[in-house]
Amino acid sequence: MDRLFGLDMQLLMDAIQFGASVFVLFLLAGYLLFDPVRKLLKDRQEGIQKNISDALTDKQNAAQLKETYEGKLKNVDKEAEQILSEARQKALKNEAKIIDEAKAEAARIIQRANEEALLEKKRAADEVKQEMILIASLMAQKAVAASIDTKIQNTLVEETLKEMGDSTWLS
Repeated sequence: MDRLFGLDMQLLMDAIQFGASVFVLFLLAGYLLFDPVRKLLKDRQEGIQKNISDALTDKQNAAQLKETYEGKLKNVDKEAEQILSEARQKALKNEAKIIDEAKAEAARIIQRANEEALLEKKRAADEVKQEMILIASLMAQKAVAASIDTKIQNTLVEETLKEMGDSTWLS
C-alpha cells in the first residue's frame, strides 16, 4: 500500500506520544523555568513600584523640609535681631551695674579719704598741742629758772602764741 505519507498506526502512536511528551516537557519547563522568571519579573516590577513610591514619598518629605527650612531662613533674621536686642539690653544693664558699682566704689574711696584726712588733721592738731605743751613747759622752766614775774611770763606766752599763729591754736 502506497500511501502518500506512509501513515500507519505506529507512526500515529509515535506522533501522539511525541506530542504528549512535548506537552509534558512544555508544562515541566513552564513550571521550572517560566514561573520563576515570571516571579522574578513580578518581584522586580513590585520592587521598582516600591522604589518609585518611596521616591515620591521622599520627594514630598524633601519638599516639606524645604518649606520648613525656607520658613526658618525667613525667621533667622528676626531671631538674630531679637538675640542681638536681648544682648544689647543685657549689655546696657551690665553697663549700668558697672557704673553704679564704680560710683559706689568712688564714694567709698572719697569717704575713706575724708576720714583719713580728718584723722590726719586730728593727729596734726594733737602734735601741735603736744608741741605747745612742750613749749609751754620749756617756757615755764625758763620762767622759773629766771624767776621772772607773772607780767613777763604773760608777755612771753603771748609772744609765743603770736609766733605760732592763732589758727594753729584754734584747730
